Amino acid sequence: MFKSLLPRLREKSAAAGRPMSMADLMEDFWREPFGSLPAFFKEAGYPAVDVSEADGVVTVKAELPGLEPADVELSVEDDALLLRGEKKFADEEKKDDYHRIERSYGSFSRLIPLPGKVRQDEAKARFEKGVLIVTLPRDVESAAKKIAIET
Repeated sequence: MFKSLLPRLREKSAAAGRPMSMADLMEDFWREPFGSLPAFFKEAGYPAVDVSEADGVVTVKAELPGLEPADVELSVEDDALLLRGEKKFADEEKKDDYHRIERSYGSFSRLIPLPGKVRQDEAKARFEKGVLIVTLPRDVESAAKKIAIET
């Protein structure tokens, strides 16, 4: 009885975008383990950043604990700040047998959209207690201009 229903059930599952079997469900999970999470979690990048603007200056703050200025590279490309770097694994004591390593290591890259054109020749960056602070003055000439509506 159920064998005759299976082809129709599979067609309905495929049309609705549902997995056809438990094996399909597991395969989807292993292909993209965090695919069911909200987009906010998938798009969150490293490092965590805050972007703000006050008095014509855009400020970007990025959490980069344990890094030195030589480990980080900054550039402005097409209304975005490109932040690259590498956190190296410092294994000073070779005798330690680690049971767990939760701190992350390796290279990273993040493209941070800016709220408009900036004067990159006047940009400044500094480290303060593990936080990289980049200040970028806005380009006043390219700022949005209001258009009066005639009545």
